[in-house]
Amino acid sequence: MSDLTLALARRMALAAQGLVTHRRPPAVTMRHVQTEIERVAQFQIDTVNVVQRAHYLPLFSRLGPYDLALLDRAAGKAPRRLFEYWGHAASLIDVALAPALRHRMDAMAARYADTLARVETAHPGLPAHVLSTIADHGPLTARQIDHEEERSRESWGWNWSSVKQVLEYDFSAGSVSSAGRNSQFERRYDLIERVLPPQHLHQDWSPVEQRRQLLARAGRALGVFSLTCVSDYFYLRRDAVTAQAFEQLVSDGQFVPVRVRGWETRPTWVWHEAERPRRASGRALLSPFDSMMFQRDRIEALFGYPYRIEIYVPAPQRVHGYYVYSFLLDDQLCARVDLKANRAASRLEVKATWLEADADPVRTSAELAQALLELTGWLGLEQVVVEPRGNGAARLAPML
Repeated sequence: MSDLTLALARRMALAAQGLVTHRRPPAVTMRHVQTEIERVAQFQIDTVNVVQRAHYLPLFSRLGPYDLALLDRAAGKAPRRLFEYWGHAASLIDVALAPALRHRMDAMAARYADTLARVETAHPGLPAHVLSTIADHGPLTARQIDHEEERSRESWGWNWSSVKQVLEYDFSAGSVSSAGRNSQFERRYDLIERVLPPQHLHQDWSPVEQRRQLLARAGRALGVFSLTCVSDYFYLRRDAVTAQAFEQLVSDGQFVPVRVRGWETRPTWVWHEAERPRRASGRALLSPFDSMMFQRDRIEALFGYPYRIEIYVPAPQRVHGYYVYSFLLDDQLCARVDLKANRAASRLEVKATWLEADADPVRTSAELAQALLELTGWLGLEQVVVEPRGNGAARLAPML
């Protein structure tokens, strides 16, 4: 069993995510997008649009400014390269992994069967009507085929219509999929056979092979990992099936056991083809939902960087801010910025700036300023405004 220094483990993790160098192609093409799809496997979706929709941001972090239409086309037009489903939460996932998620579709169909039965009891024939309407006229949003009904106002939160409940059941069970999102960010539902390319629709993998495929893609995307890390990348249950799939990957030599100095508290493996860079020269703003940031305890162990998403924390209890980006420079996460795109005023607002204790304040601030200017231009905004909150704001503001 070989030993890795913590510094090398960090560089391997960054290389696996396409973040070990500051690469900026002259013009981003679909070929570049496909490379990142194959590398990270999924882009997490979130409804918060305070800077930009979460699924658009990982490509910017890795490739720099690009045309959003590239990702929209990859997920929304045939032949699709991505499809929407539950990976690490709601995500755009490589279509090649669709057969590996069939076990999750079957499990969700069983889990929510009672919900569908209640809709059928309340509105006889509605589930079949919704599916036939999608078959005849899809892709459609829930509002386009909504059923007239009195919605419950007794429960807190989402008061979904019965049509929406049927569509979400069919989506989770894998009979329909999302053909893309409209300008209101609503799913446009269609039959899954009209969304997925045929070669990815009819593969029939065993449950163990499905988990094996997902674990392998997770291992490739992480580079260096524990069992918890590699399982959580696609939120796989750590049950007997996952354990068997994991052991197969170890036996096949695709997961290679190592010791990481400073990370001895957990058994660790590396992807057998993981790059081992001698140095790191990356620079990137990483959103809270970037795949690099999926496992918080892994980030803290590798980088000494405690991080949590504070979007759901009450404002008075937030430490760093609402929508906080982590700033990567070389092989360190050395700053955090709470960002907001004020589109009406055409400015990127830096609500707070925090430098890590071991960061070089001069270089970090200068590089961060350049990264913020690049983000501002990509968003189509005209200026950056730094507000006087955080231990790095006073140094950053004059640079912008």
